[in-house]
Amino acid sequence: MQLNKFTDYALRILLYIARPRDVPYNIAEIAEDLHVSRNHLVKIVHFMAKQNWLITSRGKGGGIRLNPEALDAQLGQIVRILQGHHQIVECNDPPCVLRSQCGLKSILDQALEQFYQSLDQYKLADVLQPSSASKFTT
Repeated sequence: MQLNKFTDYALRILLYIARPRDVPYNIAEIAEDLHVSRNHLVKIVHFMAKQNWLITSRGKGGGIRLNPEALDAQLGQIVRILQGHHQIVECNDPPCVLRSQCGLKSILDQALEQFYQSLDQYKLADVLQPSSASKFTT
């Protein structure tokens, strides 16, 4: 499973702005520091603000802040939303002649669900504290 760029950048933004500071972050500094185009960043920030993960404000003193409630969000749920309806394999476009005799899609769908369930063991706050994220690794 590979995360799409939208998801990758969104997770980076969440981690970046989770760092506490007195003034809000702005698009220009995030784009420069994360090496992401401003236009792409605007789309991602807008999407995450609609999810209520970010708080944005315009004007002097405005900017982008992490919604503190987002820290309690399950990582798997965040990634599910960011990835959209991503399928590992697409059997219908173009139609695969092996569909009727193939069990690969259901196995891959099950593996994808297990991936998300594994991520759901963590909250966004856990990612900000690397020691707690390692509690499930061997």
